[in-house]
Amino acid sequence: MQIDGNTRIVGIFGDPIAHTLSPHMHNAAFRALNLNYIYVPFWVRREELAEATAAIRALNLAGVNVTVPHKEAIIPYLDELEEEACLIGAVNTVVNQGGKLWGSNTDASGFLAALQEEGFAPAKKKVAVLGAGGAARAVGVALARSQVEEITFFNRTFDRAAELAAYLEERTGVRARALPWEEMGSFRGIEFLQAADLIVQTTSLGMHPREGEMPPVAEEAFRPGQLVIDLVYRPLKTRFLSLAQKRGAKTASGLGMLLYQGALAFSLWTGVPAPLEVMRAALEEALGVGQGRGENA
Repeated sequence: MQIDGNTRIVGIFGDPIAHTLSPHMHNAAFRALNLNYIYVPFWVRREELAEATAAIRALNLAGVNVTVPHKEAIIPYLDELEEEACLIGAVNTVVNQGGKLWGSNTDASGFLAALQEEGFAPAKKKVAVLGAGGAARAVGVALARSQVEEITFFNRTFDRAAELAAYLEERTGVRARALPWEEMGSFRGIEFLQAADLIVQTTSLGMHPREGEMPPVAEEAFRPGQLVIDLVYRPLKTRFLSLAQKRGAKTASGLGMLLYQGALAFSLWTGVPAPLEVMRAALEEALGVGQGRGENA
């Protein structure tokens, strides 16, 4: 990749940021299409977010991705939001349109694309979502707009899950409820989980280097015919997914959502379709898939 006076810069704001795989997939895509772009990580602390966002204009960056803990906090510093970002209440992609900063959220559409890849059609299906943070909001909005029958949220802070369920009901008309986190292993919780066609684990439990952690779910909650997704992708197979697979459920990691949300952001910045297979191969290489290394590389 030759950097010159015409190179466009994109990147990602986050804290921490050293773990990100986004530079791997985006720079591979730029090379494959011979685009004069480069993608770099920016370690941005909470107290520096306003200055960092202003720097997108000052340095004429083409745009940035936004990850934790800035997806909600960056909104006041942007000029305009797309409809889906407004509904989710979070931004994961910023596009610099001639000095006007436009906020988008590709997480929801990226999640739906990953579902499609798994052959799952969400309409009229029952769903359980573990967690009620930013990722759960994006997943919830995506599923509600896809006309699922109902969504049940489990969260450690019950009030946050109840607030999210009520918000989705009010804004989208989907039937949604909240249950306490500890009820996941109870008879009532198992009943709701067993009834779900799709279970999505949106928390960081089980992520490297804490692979031993998992939600307090009973193995009886899983069954054949379910699709169980863990948005964690390091490791690709968490304890949570291993338990679901053992019970006969179909499973998938968060790699698909990571790929598709990144591909959508790529197209917003460049105006051209993303080379999906190039980006997928770059992610798999970074994770050591098929290279005789562990999945936590």
